[in-house]
Amino acid sequence: MRQLTSHVSEQDRLLIWIKLSLVPRLGIQSILKLLGKVSIDSLCDYSGKEWLTLGFSPEQVTYLSGPAKRMADDCLQWLERGEHRHILPHFSAEYPALLKEIPSPPPILFVQGDVPLLSAPQIAIVGSRYASVQGLQDAWHFANEFAQHQVAVTSGLALGIDGQAHQGVLDGGGRTIAVLGAGLERIYPARHRGLAERILEHKKGALVSEFCPSTPPKSMNFPRRNRIISGLSLGVLVIEAAEKSGSLITARYAAEQNRDVFVIPGSIHQVGYRGSNALIRDGACLVQNIDQILSEVGTLSAWVKHEEKIQQNELFPSLIDDEELPFAEVLANVGVKATPVDILATRTHIPVHEVMRQLLELELSGHVVAVAGGYIRKGRG
Repeated sequence: MRQLTSHVSEQDRLLIWIKLSLVPRLGIQSILKLLGKVSIDSLCDYSGKEWLTLGFSPEQVTYLSGPAKRMADDCLQWLERGEHRHILPHFSAEYPALLKEIPSPPPILFVQGDVPLLSAPQIAIVGSRYASVQGLQDAWHFANEFAQHQVAVTSGLALGIDGQAHQGVLDGGGRTIAVLGAGLERIYPARHRGLAERILEHKKGALVSEFCPSTPPKSMNFPRRNRIISGLSLGVLVIEAAEKSGSLITARYAAEQNRDVFVIPGSIHQVGYRGSNALIRDGACLVQNIDQILSEVGTLSAWVKHEEKIQQNELFPSLIDDEELPFAEVLANVGVKATPVDILATRTHIPVHEVMRQLLELELSGHVVAVAGGYIRKGRG
């Protein structure tokens, strides 16, 4: 039996995970299946022949020791070159639990900025790069209102609707996440570099990508990043989407991921709204103001309606037994040590998205606190 080495460091584990995530034709499910057979510590010292015994092709083994190793080394160098840079492998406690729930989550996330924001309740805003003046105004207005209600906004940093959504939430003092279709060192489009810097300067924003930091923008990567935009969010708001729009890809991902899809309608005579109107025809939720979105997404609605009550509870905490509390099963599994959302889902046999909704209710009512690595119990009861 192979002996485990005792010198394996966290950096070694991260390096091997990055390499695995880069191997062609090796998705997250295959990686997880592999790690069900052999530990990641063991893989750190595997030889080429041993990789072959695991079912890797000769081409994949060559890629592991060549291009994948060079790119992984570059990723670690990127991590060291600046502040507030993070690499989140799928097994990290900081990897957003809601994203982990989708059918094909990214094996790894590169993040610059506020990592806990990735796990905060958020709404995605997407739409046309060539939007009308009305569409741009709608994007800014809705994003700005979300900021007023302390709801984070996620988008793709693209021209048009995406850019206005980021601008609107920043102008409102809110929090925003930009998911890129290129590496974090290759901001695209170039004219939005200033916007990306503003998101980072905001200190409550984040840039996210599943691609290595030096990866240039490629057309094939932008549809892929859309599943992350919807996967991070509780719902997706589509503003001005044409018939063949990337926004429709995001909406389709959202539906597959069991997320709410909201659409602002447009005139039947405007080509730019044909995709939007088709989504409504197919069952998406027509919205005309932010209250309609907040009322549809139960968690966010509860957050807004009970904000004043929550502040009072912080000042005058009551002593209540767990049996009298809502979501007692989830609460009973939160202790003084940080517990990740996915662990709570496993223990309670409740879907991750429902656990997140319940945790937010418990947090807002003052019974748990979100910390790095998960949630802890507050000192009451």
